[in-house]
Amino acid sequence: MLALAALLPTLVQTPAKPPGSALTWQSINWTALATNWGVALLILLFGLWLARWVSRLLDRALQRGGVEATLTGFLRNVTYAVMVVVVVIAALQKIGVPTTSVLAVLGAAGLAVGLALKDSLSNIASGVMLIMLRPFREGDAVQAAGLEGVVEEIRIFQTRLRTYDNRAIVLPNSMITGAPIINFTAKPRRRIDILVGVGYDDDLKQAREVLLQLARDNDLVLKDPAPFVQVTRLSESSVDLTLFAWCRTPDFGETKSQLTEAVRTELIGHGLNIPYPQRDLHVYHHNGDGTPLGEIITRSVVDDGDVTAKA
Repeated sequence: MLALAALLPTLVQTPAKPPGSALTWQSINWTALATNWGVALLILLFGLWLARWVSRLLDRALQRGGVEATLTGFLRNVTYAVMVVVVVIAALQKIGVPTTSVLAVLGAAGLAVGLALKDSLSNIASGVMLIMLRPFREGDAVQAAGLEGVVEEIRIFQTRLRTYDNRAIVLPNSMITGAPIINFTAKPRRRIDILVGVGYDDDLKQAREVLLQLARDNDLVLKDPAPFVQVTRLSESSVDLTLFAWCRTPDFGETKSQLTEAVRTELIGHGLNIPYPQRDLHVYHHNGDGTPLGEIITRSVVDDGDVTAKA
């Protein structure tokens, strides 16, 4: 209220009066007051119309330029908000309101709001980074903040993901920018790595040829880069080979499933073994006189034929 009372003399735009003279209705220059307020109203109306027109023009230009819809909407809204602020300040200045004081009040209010909503402002800043830098787009399959899913919508405060089993995930943008982001669909091609183990007695050359041939016979596997096989590890029960094959990113899941099934079928069909981890367990237990447990169990078993013979 004190600030409004201090600004009241500037709002009425009265001519300067000698000290001690009272402000009366007759001393107000109503013509100048009406003119200033009328011009301020015109500035406000024309400025709002101009801000709306410029934002729409920018939106159409960005759409024609192929800019992403999320980025287009963000830039349109920011442009409109900035122009509205400029128009309001110009209108206030026309009617005599000291804009320096207004900006100081707005700055103090903005600081208080910023301290109260620091987490929300962090999400807004992160949302601006996601929209401007675009590490992923709508429809991309990503891993963000340790969660995997398909990006459905990128907003200023949060990003929505849809998991592969059709669950909705809402992530605050600050969590996304503060963790590594893996975009599975950013590149047009992906490599499939299939690890398979064969027996130590099997022919590695034959196993390599079988894996390469099944990759060449698959229509979803790309010819360039060509598939290849490497011996990657000598395990306890098997020699591990890895089949490397490239495919189109949309075909990744189907191609990997087909190759995995074909690996199992073709290796067994060519007489090769796919060993699985196993261990032989030998139990030894000696009684007081040193007799092994196996002999004690054997002696304790009664044969019906022996009992009949003794009888």
